[in-house]
Amino acid sequence: MAEQDYQQLLDDLRAGKIDQFEIGPEQFQEFQPVYHSYPYRTQIVGKAHIGGKIIYRLVKR
Repeated sequence: MAEQDYQQLLDDLRAGKIDQFEIGPEQFQEFQPVYHSYPYRTQIVGKAHIGGKIIYRLVKR
């Protein structure tokens, strides 16, 4: 998955087009810089699961 795809996933999550997305351990190093530079990252939380996968969801406020 390219960096631009991660940006699109974050945008789609924030816009309500998707409810969640999953990042596996093999994608984590590519995804982290995109996530940390995302201006609305405080609205998105990730929950780690066994095996190293992280599921990201929008925080309802």
